[in-house]
Parts: sequence; C-alpha cells; structure tokens
Amino acid sequence: MNKIKSRREKRFSVLLTIVMVLVMVITVYPVWYSLINSLNSAQDIAKNGYAMLLPGEFSLESWKSVLKNTDIFRAFGITLSRTLIVTVVQTLCTAMFAYGFSRDNLVGKKFYTVLGFISMYLNGGVIAYFILFNAMHIYNSYWVYILPALFGGFYNVIIFNTNFKAIPESLFESAKIDGASEYTIFFRLVIPLSKPVISALGIFTAVATWNDYTQTLYYTKSSEIQTLSYYMLSITKASASAAQLGETMSAGAASVLTTVSNSSANYKTIELACMVLSALPLIIMYPFAQKFFEKGVMVGSVKG
Repeated sequence: MNKIKSRREKRFSVLLTIVMVLVMVITVYPVWYSLINSLNSAQDIAKNGYAMLLPGEFSLESWKSVLKNTDIFRAFGITLSRTLIVTVVQTLCTAMFAYGFSRDNLVGKKFYTVLGFISMYLNGGVIAYFILFNAMHIYNSYWVYILPALFGGFYNVIIFNTNFKAIPESLFESAKIDGASEYTIFFRLVIPLSKPVISALGIFTAVATWNDYTQTLYYTKSSEIQTLSYYMLSITKASASAAQLGETMSAGAASVLTTVSNSSANYKTIELACMVLSALPLIIMYPFAQKFFEKGVMVGSVKG
C-alpha cells in the first residue's frame, strides 16, 4: 500500500513539476521576448522577423535611444515618486481606518459597512471625478496622483479587518491597562503584528500604481507630469501608426520607415526597451517582499 502511495506521489510530483515549469516559461517568456528583441537590430528584424530565443544581430541602439531621452527619465521619476508616496500613505491610511472599523465599540459601524460595500460596486465615473478634481484645483497637477489615492478602498479594509480581528483581544486590554492610547496600540502593537498583510497589500498597491496610466490620460494635459505607463502608451500608439503607415507605402518607402535615421533601432524595438525598463523595478522588488507576500495572502484563509 505504501509502495502504491509512494508511486502515486512521485507521479504527482513529476506532473506538478512539469506543469509549474510550463507556467514559469509562459510567465517569463514575454519578458525575455521583449528583452532580446529590444537588443536586436531593426535591419535583422526587417529581414528575419522578431527573434524567438536570442537576438539575430545584437544592437544597443534601442536602449541608447531610450536612455538619451530625458522625457522617459522624467516620466520614470514621476512614476517612482508617485508609487512610493501612494503605497506608503494609502497603506497607512487604510490600515488606520480598518483598525477603527475592527473595534466592536465603533459608533455607526453598520452605516460604515453599508457605505463601504456600496462604494465597492458604485462610483461617480470619470466625469464626476473630473468635475471634483477641477473643484479641488488638482486637475493637471502632481496632486491628482496623490490625493485621490489616499484611501485604498473597502476591499482592502476587509482584508485588514480580518487580520486585526485575529489579534487576541487580551493584548489590547493589557496595553490599555498600561496606559497606552489608541495611537500607541496601533503603531507599536498592531503594525508590527501585521507586517505580512501590510506587505501583501503594499505590493498590490505598488503594482497597480506603477502600471496605472488612466490618471494621466483623463486628468492631466501637461507632458511634464506624465507617467511612464502613459509614455509607453504614447510610444505604442506611435509604433502602431508607423506600422499602419508602412502598410500603405511602397516596399522601398516602408524599408526607410523601418529604420530611424539609418540606425539599428525602430519604433518597435524602442517600445520593447521601454517595456523592459518599466518592468524592471517591479521584478527587482518582488523577491525581497515575497516572504511577507506569501504570508499576507493567506490571511483569513485558515480559521480556528
């Protein structure tokens, strides 16, 4: 019986390993594809198509074009500062709200619960936000990235609330007997005990903020405060327009369009280089936060 069970376990392990390797390849390959083709020359792409495993003709022209562009670095700085501020402030504000919401002696808790669930499914929409931001005088300013993102939404409150409810009530009572205020309890007791869930929600917030381009698209008009995601969107549109224009031209004219000033870069390779550049910070950040992330996403999954 043990031998049969052992064989089944080995087969399951082999099958699971194969599936996980396939999932890993499917996940990693798009990044690898973008990287190798950003390092490929436009001439080789025009002749042989996009590379699948390694660059056909190694070239750094796309990366040189990207790194020489001051607009990209400005957009990168705007996105980086926005992500750091929003991640820290939003996580802190949402955690503070959730801590108050988790207390049984909160006055009007049912009202806040109903209001919170309604906010999860209904909102004013783009036009209402546009009018509101205009009235607040934050339209087309850096503050349009910060102020609307101070609260992380009621879904995050529910996750925080589940975590806070798991902390023994005796700890709160002991702290209050020792004369600790609510702020002392929150910052010195609740926050240290909630590092996993804070890290998990912090990662979700950082990724969503880093990849967001809608705030720039709808609520700004100045190129001075555009984010990296929106800049990538602009490059993608330019690349698509160039490709459409190339289809309507003769073969000779299209070959001229494929190269930019007879260099080894074109719109597509520059676009791929920007994509890799925008993904690098998140790829670098994730391994350091993975330990807390795994614990945080399990919060509330086991009861009793």
